Amino acid sequence: MAFLLGRLGMRFGMPAIVGELCAGVLLGPSVLARFAPDVSGWLLPRDPARFHILDASAQLGVLLLVALTGMHMDLSLMRRRGTTALRISMGGLLIPLGLGVGVGFLLPGSLVPGTAERPTFALFIGIAMAVSAIPVIAKTLMDLRLVHRNVGQLTLSAVMVDDIVGWLLLSVVSAMATTGIRASELTISLLWPPIVIVAAVALRGPVAWTLRAAGRAEGDGPTVTVVVLLVLAASAATQAVKLEAVFGAFVAGLVITGTGALDRDKIRPLQTIVLAVLAPLFFATAGLRMDLGALARPVVLLTGLGVLAVAVAGKFAGAYLGARLSGLDRWEGLALGAGMNARGVIEVIIAMVGLRLGVLSPEMYTIVILVAIVTSLMAPPVLRATMARVEHTAEEQLRARELGGADAAPDGVATDGVGANGVATEDAGGIGTARSPAVD
Repeated sequence: MAFLLGRLGMRFGMPAIVGELCAGVLLGPSVLARFAPDVSGWLLPRDPARFHILDASAQLGVLLLVALTGMHMDLSLMRRRGTTALRISMGGLLIPLGLGVGVGFLLPGSLVPGTAERPTFALFIGIAMAVSAIPVIAKTLMDLRLVHRNVGQLTLSAVMVDDIVGWLLLSVVSAMATTGIRASELTISLLWPPIVIVAAVALRGPVAWTLRAAGRAEGDGPTVTVVVLLVLAASAATQAVKLEAVFGAFVAGLVITGTGALDRDKIRPLQTIVLAVLAPLFFATAGLRMDLGALARPVVLLTGLGVLAVAVAGKFAGAYLGARLSGLDRWEGLALGAGMNARGVIEVIIAMVGLRLGVLSPEMYTIVILVAIVTSLMAPPVLRATMARVEHTAEEQLRARELGGADAAPDGVATDGVGANGVATEDAGGIGTARSPAVD
């Protein structure tokens, strides 16, 4: 279902992720379970064990997707424009965080659960407004063939910083809701991200040797196996130290591409299975957790619309301000705001944590999920419109070829990965697609 709706979305000029997210909404409690409960119960039984299997498969997909994104990062650009990315990140983090905390104090008391104190609830809403979703943004940039663009690279760099800070803040608010904050635990949490990065740099040598050995072997299998094992090991390591697994996957992708030892032709089978099967499964699973029926209550609907407006405006304003202060033009600023607005499944995870801790009521959970879905759906068309006005530089075309692409089309929309003869080619992000030769 996710694959078919993804293709349908592409026919209407939208990235595949739009249809993939809608698949979960249609098959979940919002539509199918409401209008055909017997069919829903047969197709997706509400058995926790079965959902764990679905979640595990989807989690594997998101880790590999984020790692592939890291492999498409231009490390030289990150070094040259690290200050710019940090400035954009801080703007895109602090402004929505502040607005979200303010909204949390102003919301009706009926939406605040009795198990949560108002300050804890407000801080949690602020965190939910501040985060972005690297898996959603990565897939959107790949679908639009913008991952090689300077704006795409800056967006991913800035979002990575946002998410690190967001997960640290989430650990703080989780402690506030349960055992309280201990200074020692907070200090250790702040030290882990730089420790992970230093360890990753130190391991570049062994990683490079392993990749070269796999590359000399016959066939694609050894290289694919080594890449997957490196990604899973890094993900497990960061999760073990109470950081999010996607952080480890992204760092693994950066280390793999930074060695210069990866034969990109040999990981094309991995790219195909991730983008055609595992990633659609992941995004569809996110929609399964959303119940739009709660929005039938006027107070919930109005609150949801208000929170959505604040979330979108805050992220746009923060990213745009950071971009303009860094010397970028207004269209680049708007494109960065559009990309960083996609909160997606990271916000879904945060909402699930809030519900489990008793910080969010079921109504507020639905509102937060609504923000996650809507911002993820609105990002692609806004990105497409703004990037059409941003000049496609020679540096970006060169980067596209170096990262595995062949036909780097301006603005990422010209050929959609299909050559003149209708045969799938490698797009600007290094991902091959099979579509008709029609131009979007």
